[in-house]
Amino acid sequence: MTDPKAIQPSELDQLPDRDPEETAEWRASLDAVAKAAGPHRAAYLMRRTLERAEGAGIALPQLLETDYVNTIPTAAEPAVDGDEAMESRITAWNRWNAAAMVSRGSKYGVGGHIATFASAAWLYETGFNHFFRGKEGDGSGDQLYIQGHASPGIYARAFLDGRLTEAHLDNFRREAGGDGLPSYPHPRRLPWLWEFPTVSMGLGPISAIYQARFNRYLTSRGIKDLSNSHVWAFLGDGEMDEPESTTALTLASREGLDNLTFVVNCNLQRLDGPVRANFKIVQELEAQFRGAGWNVVKSLWGTAWDELFQLDTTGALVRRLREVPDAQVQTYQTRDAAYIREDFFGKDPALVEMAKLLSDDKIVECFQLSRGGHEARKVYAAYRAALAHKGAPTVILAQTVKGHTLGDGFASKNANHQMKKLSTDEFKAMRDRLGLPIKDSDFVDGQVPYGHPGADSPEVRYLQERRAALGGPAPARRVHPVAPLPAPAEKAFTAFDKGSGSQNVATTMAFVRLVKDLVRDKETGKRWVPIVPDEARTFGMESLFPSLGIYSPKGQTYEPVDRDQLMYYKEATNGQILNEGITEAGSMADFIAASTSYATHGEPMIPFYIFYSMFGWQRTADQMWQLGDQLGRGFLVGATAGRTTLTGEGLQHADGHSPVIAATNPAALSYDPAFAYEIAAIVKDGLRRMYGEAAPGEDQDVFYYLTVYNEPVPQPAKPSAAGIDEGILKGLYRFNTAESAGLTPAANAARIQLLGSGTAIHWALKAQRLLAEEWGVAADVWSATSWTELRRDALEADAALLRGEERVPYVRQALQGAEGPVLAVSDYMRQVPDQIAQWVEQDYSSLGADGFGLSETREAARRHFGVDAESIVVAALAQLARRGEVQVTAVKEAREKYGL
Repeated sequence: MTDPKAIQPSELDQLPDRDPEETAEWRASLDAVAKAAGPHRAAYLMRRTLERAEGAGIALPQLLETDYVNTIPTAAEPAVDGDEAMESRITAWNRWNAAAMVSRGSKYGVGGHIATFASAAWLYETGFNHFFRGKEGDGSGDQLYIQGHASPGIYARAFLDGRLTEAHLDNFRREAGGDGLPSYPHPRRLPWLWEFPTVSMGLGPISAIYQARFNRYLTSRGIKDLSNSHVWAFLGDGEMDEPESTTALTLASREGLDNLTFVVNCNLQRLDGPVRANFKIVQELEAQFRGAGWNVVKSLWGTAWDELFQLDTTGALVRRLREVPDAQVQTYQTRDAAYIREDFFGKDPALVEMAKLLSDDKIVECFQLSRGGHEARKVYAAYRAALAHKGAPTVILAQTVKGHTLGDGFASKNANHQMKKLSTDEFKAMRDRLGLPIKDSDFVDGQVPYGHPGADSPEVRYLQERRAALGGPAPARRVHPVAPLPAPAEKAFTAFDKGSGSQNVATTMAFVRLVKDLVRDKETGKRWVPIVPDEARTFGMESLFPSLGIYSPKGQTYEPVDRDQLMYYKEATNGQILNEGITEAGSMADFIAASTSYATHGEPMIPFYIFYSMFGWQRTADQMWQLGDQLGRGFLVGATAGRTTLTGEGLQHADGHSPVIAATNPAALSYDPAFAYEIAAIVKDGLRRMYGEAAPGEDQDVFYYLTVYNEPVPQPAKPSAAGIDEGILKGLYRFNTAESAGLTPAANAARIQLLGSGTAIHWALKAQRLLAEEWGVAADVWSATSWTELRRDALEADAALLRGEERVPYVRQALQGAEGPVLAVSDYMRQVPDQIAQWVEQDYSSLGADGFGLSETREAARRHFGVDAESIVVAALAQLARRGEVQVTAVKEAREKYGL
């Protein structure tokens, strides 16, 4: 029997060896090199051979890691197209003012971060001076996702540029007065400067990918040519731990997004300590990105290292750099030359000999100062390489030192993320390192001064000239004047007014039918962006496939299996639907890009993102806050909504709380419509408010959340009473009374008001009949389209009262004069309808589906939660009995009758 250990891997290859003799010669050559020159030389030759094969397009698996050296050798670096000395002075001023701003603010206890920008300064300054296209040139310019903790450096540059004043800097993180600066990139707080909120870590990377992808989408659909726009995302190496940071890497490479560059600031530290203490984060990220199909450019070492690499004739230096863990590299930053000689060079005889040729100053310079991310020439070369690469996105892994130039008290210290100020002596030492003309006398009462060379100084003129050549200031957010979109034809909305007769129609189907009509509109139809995470068939959207097409940059390179069917699966380069696969996070990133296109590109788009309601707000609520911060507009649609409507799916699919989470977002207008005509009225008004003529004082920068259900029921006709549309939009209107429902209660019958939202209104209507026919109680039924909007209106009324203004909440106005107590019911936890309890003058109680969901029929689930029609009847009788309006015995009789 053959010894398995004797079998070579190639002998298990499924492919036959056409020339075993040649194969043997290659093996023998490798063995000879390893024997004569050592295994390291053999490994070197193999790596170079594989790199050659990769560059020649030979079909081999990619190398996932390269040596721990710069991708672009010094000899191949292009000359910087500018005045490097001038740019160094500009960067020095920005470093100073960033640190001064945070330090001065520390006396107010507002915090701030100094060390991040100190490490990344050249990554930004090189881009601002040479690469980042502004919005005053052709097209839309570039999109910049700034690392949130680096915001002080961006403010410092805007101060040097004249866009901010000292008063602004002194109000960093103090916004209440009106001239303040938000802590991080927050467009809602500083909408002329910031375009993209990024400091909720991990959301910047995924958003940047989908923004680059959406740029291609707009170009392919002929909306706007964005072939000259580039997306730059600046990230921390610690931030790459967030799953959202890497979840869409393969999408970017699969679709060839060479309009996208990630710049990862690899200072080897996260908030508490090293990113990969016992490992190497750069190598890990390189393998991850290369494996995902990205072009990787490493900029690790500064020019001071050139001499060391030239001395490395045996490869010992490169080997040692690969094996030293990141935390030890961090330690070298804080130790003297003797320590580095012993710990780094002392591990290999060849390195011991090399160290003898190096002065202590040279060793300190290399290990403590010289990093690829700290030299404009290195960064410039990396950026040029990124823009030149075609067919795939690029990631630049730039090694830096966290706290660089701030002094020994900051550089590479584990605590530097939380360190918010320098002492006067530390600032003076920093001044000397940066060569700034700031006098000791400028430090008044121990406070560090801001520095500025003057509005007409060579530095400011140079900065402004560079930005003018690149298309204006950056970062910047511009909302170009765009004419309001024309309202779609009224026919699309009034189609639901007559109801569905005896036909059962779920509100999900009603919404999809409305969208189908709206996308046909000649004026605005092309601006709709349907987004779905691989559940289109669940929501009845498959009819949109052949008519709108699913966007794909490759079109359809295959014959779909259902090509002979009417509703076949159609992909197209100009497809309108974004079907993202099973990724709510990716779909939300799509939505954010589309919902802010009105500002990013001056092209208003109308996204609607439809999803399982349970897996929208619960899973991606952080992105919905990002959406609100970014001033996005559009329609989020939580389908298969409610805790008892989605039969059989069980605990994790049963949504009983999405309106609660939605209510926490000030930019979200949350609705739980019951009927098709309500959906039409809400969408119509949403289009007016967000894309048409908003009313005076009405915030256009909002988005809508609608819950829709998969329960087919007859859709009623729209009531003809006055004020129905107002009630739908404000959150409450009376759908019918016992009399208008044809129930003819006795003249002295006890009366109750039943408030229902979404699918729950159908249980309330059944309860209305049972109460009248079996218990002699008259019930009026109200449709509560939005508990949240009712609450917000009431809160505004309370705030007005504090200002001395008399204002009655709408919910109180609507229910004024309504007889009897109020019983509210929804398919959500009671916390949802209880939002309005304190403003209802009548006795108020509620029913809801609290607790975990379960797999059951709808009827059994509703009985389990006590929200079915019979449970409503018992609750109503109990409420009336407490008031003495029905016999107490009626409650027990009803409970027994219905088996409760």
